[in-house]
Amino acid sequence: MKVSVWDILDIGIVAYLLYQLYKLLRGSIAFNIFVGLLLLYISWFVVNQLNMDLLSSILDQFVKVGIIILIIIFQPEVRRFLLLLGNTTLRQRSNFLDRFLDRNAMSSSAEAHRAAQEALSEAILRMSRRRVGALIVFCQNFNLQGIVSGGVELDAKISQAIIESIFAKESPLHDGAVLIDNLKILCASAILPVSEQTNLPKSVGLRHRAAVGLTERSNVVALVVSEETGAISFAKGDKLERKIKE
Repeated sequence: MKVSVWDILDIGIVAYLLYQLYKLLRGSIAFNIFVGLLLLYISWFVVNQLNMDLLSSILDQFVKVGIIILIIIFQPEVRRFLLLLGNTTLRQRSNFLDRFLDRNAMSSSAEAHRAAQEALSEAILRMSRRRVGALIVFCQNFNLQGIVSGGVELDAKISQAIIESIFAKESPLHDGAVLIDNLKILCASAILPVSEQTNLPKSVGLRHRAAVGLTERSNVVALVVSEETGAISFAKGDKLERKIKE
């Protein structure tokens, strides 16, 4: 049997898609469900080969609606994939328009960026020393509608005082996340989806799981300050880096 270049390309594409599927599902309950479904399909194939008619007819009912079952069970993962795909396309289009229209020249000055960075750094380090819990999300022009719920709209300039006052224990906005984009505090007390990863350390709290849960579903990054230890963590691409230094 001859093996053509197209056969090799076909195998390579399928292998790549399977690898991306593994990366999408690993560490979550969905991966265990996927393994269970895979075993079900293997059992169906073996039963058919052995001509076990009764068991085969039962398993046939599951196989016939296999695609529908997959979509229902993996709805969050399918939604996440489509959101990431759409965001990548829109980001590329936006970058092209920025270059074409030279909008970068009209963006905020380097001084404004530096002032915002310093204000955020000082606020986060101060909250870390005082063990004030905090969760800050940097949206990076990503539309979080349909992923993030609740929240109080602020549209405020970034400042150390505002950040610290939001997460103060006496503040009605201290629960939930602060969303930041384009040098603006968009909203506070936002509710994020919680990660179902089973490989996260048991010591991490709800803030950390919410940070990872959001980065699983969108191309954003998040900083977390632990209320128990004051340690600062960084979440990106469904990964959590703990105890980062200044």
